[in-house]
Amino acid sequence: MPEYEIGVYNEDVRERVAEGRHHRNLTDDWAEIHYIEVEGSDKEEARRNVQRRYPEKRGFVIDSIEKKIY
Repeated sequence: MPEYEIGVYNEDVRERVAEGRHHRNLTDDWAEIHYIEVEGSDKEEARRNVQRRYPEKRGFVIDSIEKKIY
């Protein structure tokens, strides 16, 4: 199955860091993009797979999705 690299950050953390505050449950580095590797038959499946771990309702934003090329 193809692998995808998905860029994810947390909007809540980004807003708090910009205000000089901290998120209650997440570290400040979530204001920056984290690259997560996931498998999926296509980009949409890869997106769904990463959204299970990093849901929008908890402030996570998908910035990019790229198919890994070996």
